Amino acid sequence: MREVEYRSSGVPLEEYELTRRDHRRQKQSEESSEWARRQVEEDDAKCRADPARAERRRQAFENVAKLMQSFKKADHEIMRWRVRLYCGHIIETEAHYTYTDPLSAGSYGRRCSECGEDRQTIVAFEPIGLRGEPPEATEPLPPPKKKPTQAELERRVKTLEKENERLRAKFSG
Repeated sequence: MREVEYRSSGVPLEEYELTRRDHRRQKQSEESSEWARRQVEEDDAKCRADPARAERRRQAFENVAKLMQSFKKADHEIMRWRVRLYCGHIIETEAHYTYTDPLSAGSYGRRCSECGEDRQTIVAFEPIGLRGEPPEATEPLPPPKKKPTQAELERRVKTLEKENERLRAKFSG
């Protein structure tokens, strides 16, 4: 596993004063959610009117679900984060360990498990630690190969030259 330096922003467990940027990001999140909700409603209406389209959508969702299941990661590959949401509540979220912060992993907003509000943007975060410990190495690394000596290399060259002569003689006559 490669070493990653994780970032923090604010301290979720301490007092936090929302900034203009926080308010702007929350508003953008709400607007994006509203746009996505309208798109889903339009697609649902089209699917109700066209059973073939509904079946294609069901199959696409099934394929995506199978694909997502194939990406399961081991506990030692999942970083846990403590985050403060726009609503003020503190929750935990998770991301692959290679992300330096939950925002980089695409977790701009979450549903708050405390108040039930949807799309609450993350305003502060800190890493907690991996979900599990990495496994111990089961087999020792092989010893490094030593460099061949000059005499060994010369013997190898002579062997290859003889093999080369034999093959030339075989294919020329």
